[in-house]
Amino acid sequence: MGMEGVRYFWHEAPVPDGLPVTQVYGYLLCRRTARVLVQDDGGVFNLPGGKPEPVDGGDLVRTLVREAFEENQVVVTEAVYLGYQQVYRPGRAPYAQVRMVGVIGSFEERAPDPDGGRVYRRLMTSLALAPQVLGWGEPAVAQAEAAARVAEAWWGMAVQAPAAAGYQD
Repeated sequence: MGMEGVRYFWHEAPVPDGLPVTQVYGYLLCRRTARVLVQDDGGVFNLPGGKPEPVDGGDLVRTLVREAFEENQVVVTEAVYLGYQQVYRPGRAPYAQVRMVGVIGSFEERAPDPDGGRVYRRLMTSLALAPQVLGWGEPAVAQAEAAARVAEAWWGMAVQAPAAAGYQD
C-alpha cells in the first residue's frame, strides 16, 4: 500500500468522538538511562505498539502495555497519553494514531512476537534522535518533544542527557 498523498497532522488533544483509533504507539523510556526504545525489524524501525483489540476493553494504556510486551518483551509500568496523529489517506476516511509516553519497568528475554513470529531487536536511543531513526519527519519531532516534556515533569528523567545509544539484547 503506497503512502503517496498520505498526510499526518499532530494534535496534543484527546481523540475526537467518532474518529477511529487504528494504533497506539509509545515512546517507552528506561528510567536509568533516559533512552527511548525503537524496535528494529531488520533495519525497519518503529515504536512499540499496535492495534487496539477487544481484549483491551477500549483502554489505550492496556493496548500499549500488551503490545510492548508481545513485540519487545518490555514491562511498561507507567504510561501517559500525549496526543494523536490524524491521518488522511486518499480513498479512506480519516483516522487517529495515538501516541503515548511510558516507563519501562524491566526488559525480559527477547522472544518471538505472537503476531508473525518475528524477534525484534531493541534499539535504545535518545528522544532527540528517535524521529530521525524512525524517519517520520516533523510530526515525530513534535511527538518526541511532547514525550520529553512529560518524562522530565512526571518522572524527573534527564532526557536531554541520555546514555549513549545501543541495543538492549
